[in-house]
Amino acid sequence: MSWMVTGGAGYIGSHVVRAFGEAGIDVVVLDDLSSGHRDYVPDGVPFVETSLLDTPAVTAALREHGVTGVVHLAGFKYAGVSVREPLHTYTQNVTGTVSLLEAMVAAGVGNLVFSSSAATYGTPRTDLVTETTATSPESPYGESKLIGEWLIADAGRAHGIRHTSLRYFNVVGSGTTQLADTSPHNLFPLVIKALSEGRTPRINGEDYATPDGTNVRDYVHVVDLATSHVSAAQALEGGRELERVYNLGSGDGLSVRQIMDAFAAATGQDFTPEIGPRRAGDPDRIVADGTLAARDIDWAMRHTVTDMVASAWAARPRD
Repeated sequence: MSWMVTGGAGYIGSHVVRAFGEAGIDVVVLDDLSSGHRDYVPDGVPFVETSLLDTPAVTAALREHGVTGVVHLAGFKYAGVSVREPLHTYTQNVTGTVSLLEAMVAAGVGNLVFSSSAATYGTPRTDLVTETTATSPESPYGESKLIGEWLIADAGRAHGIRHTSLRYFNVVGSGTTQLADTSPHNLFPLVIKALSEGRTPRINGEDYATPDGTNVRDYVHVVDLATSHVSAAQALEGGRELERVYNLGSGDGLSVRQIMDAFAAATGQDFTPEIGPRRAGDPDRIVADGTLAARDIDWAMRHTVTDMVASAWAARPRD
């Protein structure tokens, strides 16, 4: 039993790789390092530096390492940027998934865990999202993830690939000080960068219909997320039937002000966030229900908001 993690040199992927190691499962990383970091791959883990679009190279890697399943995390993950760069987004996320599926069929690899996104839901009419909530993505990124799910389901029917797709919102925290979220667009890195540079973090809007006026979102710890990716892989490898889609959600969410308060406490920097205008289209509250995932793939919110913030701060990049 050996699993490949595409995008395994990235923030989430590197945590999934470590979770596989802790479970005693052999793993190989495939990453083109367009946003990943070579030093995020643990010593002793085979590393294949190639583009997912290079189908022959991916096929060769699957065969060479005796891969029996893939956790597919590689892709272009910036929803806002995807609006300006839709063709790049579709090439990386849709064509890349087609290439991976072709390679898996050619190499006889029959198990796939797809790291999808709650961006597939767009702005749902309900503030608690379940797996039956209608999908209505609002960006090329969200669309590309939904198309990826369709492609995988079609390949499952045609070629017998066993699969499941995991949807989630905001991934935060760190399992080790060596692995930081370096995204230039995510809330936690933006707050950390501001505090590190002596600037005051900013909240976009404080007049939402929520208890403290700031919008509420799902924030899940990256280690909890990685645990469920590996659990899903083990279930597929063991022949268990899984749902086509699972939400990895908290069920209640956290407000932006709660996040800011936690940062002030964790860093010892007492600050009052600047208040800016609302961002267009930002709903009051979107939270995912993780009941099905808790039942089937060891999903649990094992980390508090304090854990999330403290671990992210401890892993912050230092020049």
